[in-house]
Amino acid sequence: MTIFDAVLLGLLQALGEFLPISSSAHLALLPYLRGMEYQGIAFDIMLHAATLLAVLLYFAKDWFVLIKNGLTKPFAPQGRMLWYLAAATAPAGIAGVFLKDTAEHAFRNPLMMAACLMFFAVLLWWADRRGSDNNESNVFSVPFKTVFLIGCAQALAIMPGVSRSGITITAALLLGLTRGVSARISFLLSAPIIAGAAAVEVTHLSAGDFNAALVWGFVSAFLGALLVIGGLMKYIKTHSFDVFVYYRILLGLFITGFYFWK
Repeated sequence: MTIFDAVLLGLLQALGEFLPISSSAHLALLPYLRGMEYQGIAFDIMLHAATLLAVLLYFAKDWFVLIKNGLTKPFAPQGRMLWYLAAATAPAGIAGVFLKDTAEHAFRNPLMMAACLMFFAVLLWWADRRGSDNNESNVFSVPFKTVFLIGCAQALAIMPGVSRSGITITAALLLGLTRGVSARISFLLSAPIIAGAAAVEVTHLSAGDFNAALVWGFVSAFLGALLVIGGLMKYIKTHSFDVFVYYRILLGLFITGFYFWK
């Protein structure tokens, strides 16, 4: 892998991890379009680790409050949310354990990615129309049932094209949360699932995996993620998710057309 390709993949990871456009679809699609071999699960995990670091730093204040209160005041609203998030991570973790091999092979079919991109784009569009328009940003008042259902929806993101952020935001909107709260809880939910995946896969890394391309990919994903998180949180205060819906549909149509043309 060239450094250029690694940086490009890192930027795609940053954009796709937190924007509702599917990072896994883009990471699988780029090698396909450029005639590259799949970069491997180890490289994917390192890019996810970069975005994990970014989301932990961006929401450091929230995580400090969650962890502090979760350990010292587990029955207070800000304490309960830590354990809500932990429980809501379980469905995606279970899906990852039992469907890992399928996700690495069968789910990466271009036509399946295209179908997921378009179907869940329409679902996001519909959910956005049903969600609340106010900008309430208090995630600590979200009840356990709502957080857990969002976590169950997150398990679908094992399929490239679904988008982890996309499906969690969609589920949150359908459950009556505002755009701001939906995005924030999506970001918070991303941390434990990314950390868990990285912890499992880090055992497969070897000294030979750490090269210049991987380092540049990590750096580009980290810096890009910080910009994307901040940009999205500001954007949704005054805008809908329509631009991402249109992008997903166009990308799905492009993948379908390219597949049959090639």
